[in-house]
Amino acid sequence: MTFEISVKPRSEREATIKKGVAASKITSSLDDFRGDRIELPEVKLDVGLLVYRMANCRTYSEQQNTIAKKGLDPAFFIKGQDVTTVQAEQHAILRRITKTAKASIANIDEVLEVEGQREPLLVTSTGVVVNGNRRLSAIRELYAQDEAKFTSFAYVRCAVLPSDTTADEIDDIEAALQARPQTKLDYDWIGDAQLIRRQIDKSRSFDQVALQLRRKPADIKNLFQALTEAELYLGEWVGKPGQYGLVSEDAEQLFNDLSKSISGYDGQMQNASRAIAWSLFENRDKLAGRVYGYNAAFGKLAPQVIALVSEELGLELSEPEDDDDIEFDFSIDEDSAVTDYSSFVSALKDEETKDDAVDVLIDACITTIEREKGKKNKNAALKTLGQVHSKLAAIDVSTAGVATYSPMLKQISSIKDILEKLDTNIEAALAAQGSKPTSEQ
Repeated sequence: MTFEISVKPRSEREATIKKGVAASKITSSLDDFRGDRIELPEVKLDVGLLVYRMANCRTYSEQQNTIAKKGLDPAFFIKGQDVTTVQAEQHAILRRITKTAKASIANIDEVLEVEGQREPLLVTSTGVVVNGNRRLSAIRELYAQDEAKFTSFAYVRCAVLPSDTTADEIDDIEAALQARPQTKLDYDWIGDAQLIRRQIDKSRSFDQVALQLRRKPADIKNLFQALTEAELYLGEWVGKPGQYGLVSEDAEQLFNDLSKSISGYDGQMQNASRAIAWSLFENRDKLAGRVYGYNAAFGKLAPQVIALVSEELGLELSEPEDDDDIEFDFSIDEDSAVTDYSSFVSALKDEETKDDAVDVLIDACITTIEREKGKKNKNAALKTLGQVHSKLAAIDVSTAGVATYSPMLKQISSIKDILEKLDTNIEAALAAQGSKPTSEQ
């Protein structure tokens, strides 16, 4: 049996809590409230009386994923705090988060089963849970599964905030609690960044937020910008705004690096660099190693990568025209007095061309990065040729699938072209030195 959510009217919740506070003889301490430590009255409330707080950054990603997948109103959660169906949806989210928590986080259900409720929930005077939403969801489920065994969970201990506590003060309480290392661990990076954005939106500086969260200002700024980059990717490239599940796991490093890598570029180059990064991220299964190993390809080496891809695909890069017809316009800071990379971006985004374009892009990234390494090591080119030689010699066509024959021939043709260029360049270099190649060389 699962717990059945049934939201009580706000007036009923408020009156019950007010009566409990008036009779309370126990207090619970709360640090960092209005710049001081405060003693709050502690009461016991029916497990069904309280409501989950919807503006909880820990559940932000899951809320947005639910909205996107079910086609719900974007304000479904924020406007539905007192609605039973919305509370039921939030209850399900909290249970999912609790069950998928990192191994480093103690299992809430197991702790409650063994030790009961150790600390009071933190609630408002209207019964909104500010801290302890996951614990409440676990208590409710355990109680619903076995009322006789968990009879003490019929009522939950709660510390009640003053009735004049504002929404901003509740945000600050969440931020202060999130700053505690043991609590921060189970915020996903989107929720963490959303919490920072909420503080910045209150006209607070990165330094102020860093002090509040006990972190470095640079880390706060990077995470804030990474969220902006992730939302650009979801909205403008994937066409699935709000589906943070697509970027919630191993993507934080990419979007963090991306925001820093393109900071010195003009708007058009930023667009092209994003297209490189996003294409690599989407096709990370094709890469040898992690995406962050290709950071230079969408950072300082992006111009060289774009030049190689454009040459291979026959793309024309030109000065932008004074019109509004640029098909992929997702720049934050557009600058019209620069090269127009729209054809490059389109080749990577268009469904009809993207597969071939991505293959060319990956080759261009590898080539450019290896060239850069070669500039720092005189033996790098020879070493790379040796590695390529070994890999080519190890290919066994008899084990290859028939479907790969045509793509392999295409790759061989490209390799032949590259080898011819290498041979020509080496001959030219030797001629420039006044030498002639010999069999020994």
